[in-house]
Amino acid sequence: MGFFTFIKVMMILFNLAIFLGGGALLGVGIWVTVDGQSFVKIFGGISSTVLQVVNVGYFLIVIGAILLIIGFLGCYGAQKESKCLLMMFFSVVLIIFIAEVAAAVVVLLYTSLAETFLTAVVTPILREKYGADKDFTHIWNATMTEVHCCGLNNYTDFEGSPWYDQNKNFPPPCCNSSSPCNATVAAASDVPGCFDQILQDIKTNADVVGGVAAGIAALEIAAMAVSMYLYCHLDQK
Repeated sequence: MGFFTFIKVMMILFNLAIFLGGGALLGVGIWVTVDGQSFVKIFGGISSTVLQVVNVGYFLIVIGAILLIIGFLGCYGAQKESKCLLMMFFSVVLIIFIAEVAAAVVVLLYTSLAETFLTAVVTPILREKYGADKDFTHIWNATMTEVHCCGLNNYTDFEGSPWYDQNKNFPPPCCNSSSPCNATVAAASDVPGCFDQILQDIKTNADVVGGVAAGIAALEIAAMAVSMYLYCHLDQK
């Protein structure tokens, strides 16, 4: 087996794994979106994580779809020795790599900008769904209890929500589970927002986060290098 053939086989197997993983994530994402309550019941401890701050179902669907596309382009492109598909694979991975680097820079160096962006996106959803959507409310309650935080920024994120309009109080985690959780008690409790708390957890586990990020980046660079090697050597066969 020549070096070119070996690289081709490795490219096919690697991207087949990505394709299957993307399909699995897509399936889980659809499951969470359609029946989020059963997901929370089965993975209650695991589901109270960073991903609960966003809509985990749609997040997994997007990630799964992207992995499916990448896996298909890489696997089929290498199998058929298609320069077009290999170049598309390279381009997609490069775009994702650049986006990840940009996101990391924004989060690490421009934390306030990231917070402003998340506030503009997440806070309106909180005020619209918290107390009205049972699954959404349960997930946020589990998140706030597990992470020991309140809202995205603080208790004021829940002002105007169906929960607040109905109970005239804030969620118990905003007052360290004290009841009633009114504005005075919530302000005195000074429970941090989930964004700050999660950011602090990330900084505390910076070595692990950095190692995972470096590993992902290394895989992406390797994938781009291999796809470009195949692309450049197809004409030499």
